[in-house]
Amino acid sequence: MPEKTSPRVTLRTLRQWITAGRKFPMLTCYDATTARWLWQGGIQTFLVGDTAAQFVLGHDSTLPATMPFLLELTAAVRRGAPHAFVMADMPFGSYQCGDDEAVRHAMAFVAQARADVVKLEVDASFAPLVRRLTHAGVPVVAHLGSRPQHKILHGGRSRTVYHTSDQVDRAVDEARLMVDSGAVMLLFEAVPAELTRRVVDEVAMNPAHGDGPIPIIGCGGGPACHGHVVVLHDLLGLTDWHAPFAQPVANLGEQLAKAAGAWRELVESGQYLRDDHPYHLEK
Repeated sequence: MPEKTSPRVTLRTLRQWITAGRKFPMLTCYDATTARWLWQGGIQTFLVGDTAAQFVLGHDSTLPATMPFLLELTAAVRRGAPHAFVMADMPFGSYQCGDDEAVRHAMAFVAQARADVVKLEVDASFAPLVRRLTHAGVPVVAHLGSRPQHKILHGGRSRTVYHTSDQVDRAVDEARLMVDSGAVMLLFEAVPAELTRRVVDEVAMNPAHGDGPIPIIGCGGGPACHGHVVVLHDLLGLTDWHAPFAQPVANLGEQLAKAAGAWRELVESGQYLRDDHPYHLEK
């Protein structure tokens, strides 16, 4: 468990972990209270994901997440875990709207919400934007593989990509392009393990710059990844469906339902505060 006085976890920290052979867990988080408890449980890296549109607001996709909403959540997670490494998702429409707007939005996550990095769902066509954000001083995570923000293009479903060796070759080249354009981290969602193994060996450990290895985060990305992220609600058993790479380790959904039932029974019985109400008139 990290101490409250632990030094701030930064990109440099992650690189040191990688060099030492230490893999790290990352979880999605959307509020200060949860961030505080996750930190006490030893989680030191967080993703404030646009999945909050689904798990906080009840939408059926990530697309309705907005800049003000995610800025507020990112700032809340930072307050709950001041020393953690916080990755912020840039929502749909915040970086596809022209480079000037994209830079302003990305800077807001870093300057106002105090995120350590911003994550963009990209392909090779985004290399100039990654380059410009880097030049502006914004650390970028390039999200490759399945891209949920593009699901509407594919009939409302996210796609599993990179099925052939030729596709994997192109994906490695794409990863290298992102790093050469300035991306400080790569995140791969729903990809074959062979791809991330090659990216770790051929790209992450041999970046063009001399700052150290490029952290590779897997979201269903295979065992070679340096870190792994899943949706917290899946992990805790709070969802009716979970991704095949996010098996629950708890069943808090049933526990929450039981707690609600116990509270209902207590109130309906008429016993609540009957004999132990804490406030009284002065004698």
